[in-house]
Amino acid sequence: MSLTEVDWSLIPAPSDDGRADHLQGMALADVELPSTDGSSVNPSQLRGWAVIYVYPMTGRPDRDLPEGWDDIPGARGCTPQSCAFRDHHAELQSHKVDHLFGLSVQDTAYQAEAAARLHLPFPLLSDAKGVFGTAMKLPGMEVEGKALHKRLTMIVRDGEIKKVFYPVFPPDSDADNVIDWLRKNAG
Repeated sequence: MSLTEVDWSLIPAPSDDGRADHLQGMALADVELPSTDGSSVNPSQLRGWAVIYVYPMTGRPDRDLPEGWDDIPGARGCTPQSCAFRDHHAELQSHKVDHLFGLSVQDTAYQAEAAARLHLPFPLLSDAKGVFGTAMKLPGMEVEGKALHKRLTMIVRDGEIKKVFYPVFPPDSDADNVIDWLRKNAG
């Protein structure tokens, strides 16, 4: 089994705790977030279709994951999720997605390593200060004293959230679910 292949039957699935129910129909927060491409992105200013997938944290080959990471429902799968969006990037663009971002609380330097290692053709956004998560009231969890966002995906049109996938499980099917929704709803 490769790094991105996971036997999801061995991982506890997250349940819908209702903590993302408020997001659909909301405008994205008017905040500046640093990006791994060196720019700063204000999600509220995105025009056209955008997909923002939010994830707890990516692991690194040179660092251990938090103790019991695989036992936390919804924690495992950030790398397979990112790789699925990478692999479907061109197809997402063909469905009129103008902007694709991954977003986590990890700092930009940490994310840049993952973006380079995984050959992501899109930037990752850092919410290291938690301003986006707080403004949007994103569902979160605490792991080893660190506040992390729970995994969810937002499909956005002109700064307004049109669809939220939450919980996302298994994470490697997230891009397929987004494409299916766009095929049916993005005209």
